Amino acid sequence: MPKIVFLPHADLCPEGAAVEAETGETVLDVALRNGIDIEHACEKSCACTTCHVIVREGFDSLEESTELEDDMLDKAWGLEPESRLGCQARVDDEDLVVEIPRYTVNMVSEGH
Repeated sequence: MPKIVFLPHADLCPEGAAVEAETGETVLDVALRNGIDIEHACEKSCACTTCHVIVREGFDSLEESTELEDDMLDKAWGLEPESRLGCQARVDDEDLVVEIPRYTVNMVSEGH
């Protein structure tokens, strides 16, 4: 079973976290299931960038992003080459190390 290491984030997981994931599960769903409340204003429909994450290790094990995801990512704050939307990045058999950016484009958190 693959693992995801979430790097420390001052608000969402100050100590960081290492959690198990199911193959095929999205990074966002793994985070939410483990109490890491990454924003997801569009309710996981690939219509915003609030679940933007940066995959620091294991990026190449993820399926390639779609054109729609790439278009959305262009609007993300702090975009990097290893950026993905957490709602679209599905875990494969390889462990991942994920960084949650400090900011999103959302002016107000919806408090999911």
